[in-house]
Amino acid sequence: MKVTDHINKANGKTLFSFEIIPPKKGNSIQQLYNNIDPLMEFNPPFIDVTTSREEYLYIEKDGLLDRKITRMRPGTVGICAAIKHKYDVDTVPHVLCGGFTKEETEYLLVDCHYLGINNVMALRGDAMKHQQYFEACDGGHQFAKGLVEQIQNLNKGQYLHDVAEGHDKADFCIGVAGYPEKHLEAPSLKTDLKRLKQKVDAGADYVVTQMFFDNQKYFQFVEAAKAEGINVPIIPGIKPLAVKRHLQLLPQVFKIDLPETLIEAVESCKDNKAVRQVGVEWAVQQSKELQQAGVPVLHYYSMGKSDNVKAIASQLF
Repeated sequence: MKVTDHINKANGKTLFSFEIIPPKKGNSIQQLYNNIDPLMEFNPPFIDVTTSREEYLYIEKDGLLDRKITRMRPGTVGICAAIKHKYDVDTVPHVLCGGFTKEETEYLLVDCHYLGINNVMALRGDAMKHQQYFEACDGGHQFAKGLVEQIQNLNKGQYLHDVAEGHDKADFCIGVAGYPEKHLEAPSLKTDLKRLKQKVDAGADYVVTQMFFDNQKYFQFVEAAKAEGINVPIIPGIKPLAVKRHLQLLPQVFKIDLPETLIEAVESCKDNKAVRQVGVEWAVQQSKELQQAGVPVLHYYSMGKSDNVKAIASQLF
C-alpha cells in the first residue's frame, strides 16, 4: 500500500513510522531485525530504509595507499524486500541522485517494481567528503527534482532510451525531503520552499522533514509551504538526542538550531545515560504536541537503535 493510502485510511489518526540504516557490508541482517522487533508492537504502516552513496576506501598496497570506491552499506532494496516478507509491512527505500547514474536508478526502480515495493523516497544526497559542494556523477541527476521526474516517467511507462507505447507502468508513491530550517545550501527559506514546490509539481506525493527540535519551526514551515501552494502531506521527522556531542554535531552537520532549554538540560547531565533520558523526554513532548495538532505521521530517525524510540512510542501509541 502507498504511504498516502495509509495516511488517508487512518482518517486523521497520527501514524507511527521509523527509519533504519542498512548494516555495514559483512554484518548480519539479524542485528537489524533485533532493532525492528521491539517497534513492531506500535504497528508502523511503513518503514524507511536509507541508501548510502559511494565513498573512498584507502587500501595499503606495496607501501602505498590505493584508493578504491566502495559502498559500506549496500543492500537497501534487498533489506526492503526482506522486511516486507518478514513483517508484512510496507517499506520505503531511499533513492539517491549522488553516486548513481540514471540507468542505475532505473535498474533499482525496476527491481522495486518487480518486488511489489511501491513507495520510494527521492533524495539528492550529500556531497562526498572530499567535495565542497554536491556534484552529480556522470550521467546522474544534479537535483532531486530530476529524480522525481524519472520516477514519474516510469509511472507512465516511459523508460530511458525507449518510450514506446504499451510498456508496463510502475505505480510509485514518491516522498521527498523538506527542511523547516531550510537546506544548508539554500540562500533562504523562501528559495528552499520554491525548490520543494518544484519537486511536488514534478510528482512528489508527500514530504518528510529533516529533524527539528522546536515544533514552532515545523508549524511555520507547514504554513509557509501551504502559502507556496504545497498541499501534499508533510510528515515531521523526529530524532531523540542521545549523547552530549549531539549539541555540536547536529547543528554543524544539519545546520539546525537547538532550543536553549534543551541545551541547558543536556549540559547539566553527568553522563550519556542521562542525556538519553533527556532526549526521550524532549521527543515525547514534541511528539505529543505534534500528535495533538493532527500531523499525519510521526517519523523517527532511529539510526540503528530502537530502545529510545520504543520509550517514546510507548507513551504515544
